[in-house]
Amino acid sequence: MNIPNCITLFRILLIPLIVILLLEDKINLAFLAFVVAGISDALDGFIARTFKQKTQLGAFIDPIADKLLLNTTHIALAIIGIMPGWLAVLVVSRDIIILVGMGILFYNNKHPRIKPTFDSKITTFFQLLTVSFLLGYEYWVDYLFLQDYFIFLNAFFTIVSCFHYIVIGTWILQGKLDKRFDSSII
Repeated sequence: MNIPNCITLFRILLIPLIVILLLEDKINLAFLAFVVAGISDALDGFIARTFKQKTQLGAFIDPIADKLLLNTTHIALAIIGIMPGWLAVLVVSRDIIILVGMGILFYNNKHPRIKPTFDSKITTFFQLLTVSFLLGYEYWVDYLFLQDYFIFLNAFFTIVSCFHYIVIGTWILQGKLDKRFDSSII
């Protein structure tokens, strides 16, 4: 187990701590733990690329850690009433649809390269931004008017990327994905 993978596992271990802090109404500490998790995500990727420590395990657990962090924080924020429940349902549903789609592809002996699409990266950005904004709301009191915009953009790009993956998955299943296009999924 190399250093980037250990950092990723550390990020996974922060998730229950964040939830506990949220449930105990320690929002500032949850925000701090979320920021540390975000920094750890950037750090493990930087170390893996810079020092050529990319592994198959890391390629597998890093996106899982990201999804666990984002889905869990969306759910927890909805439960404690800081985030609209419908947004948490939307975010989690997208990832379930993607997982079911991947299962269908693998069941049909289709094995696309697992790599995020551009719109998925934008989605992740707005999910992170929304969670960070809602957790750290005390730090941006002058910007609270942006909250609804972040929630809307989070929802919009979550829906867009979900439909994009459905289209890509359908094309792969039907054998209609042109070789010029990247068949990356997730």
